Amino acid sequence: MPSSVVNTYTYFPETEILRIIYQSGAIYDYLKVPQEIYDQFKSVQSKGRFLNYVIKAKFKYNKIK
Repeated sequence: MPSSVVNTYTYFPETEILRIIYQSGAIYDYLKVPQEIYDQFKSVQSKGRFLNYVIKAKFKYNKIK
């Protein structure tokens, strides 16, 4: 099921950066996200809820666009 919040995402394991491209076009890099968290994110049905309650709550980020 497509997300109403997340358009696409990419994980860079060498730097532990999770890049989220939102449906709005905004791009954020979430920093020091462990592989385990990314694996959980991939498997959840609600990407937006997981993003809000787990990733945004725990990890610093940089707004790219």
